[in-house]
Amino acid sequence: MTTLSIPIPTELEIFIQREIEQKRSPNKAAVVRRALHRLAEEEAVAAVLRSHNEPVLRGDLRKLIKKLSTK
Repeated sequence: MTTLSIPIPTELEIFIQREIEQKRSPNKAAVVRRALHRLAEEEAVAAVLRSHNEPVLRGDLRKLIKKLSTK
């Protein structure tokens, strides 16, 4: 496991401390790990949603390449 040392703005330090005081996390590292896991999940969901908006290409691959290269 890697250790990171990063500056934290005051408002995030307050948030982290509140999470610990409210027993949502046992320590600062756990708060940050939980936040990073949540961010990773949100990014994965966003990628899936973006992929659903991509056009689906069907048909002869050579014709599709020709059509796309002339644009």
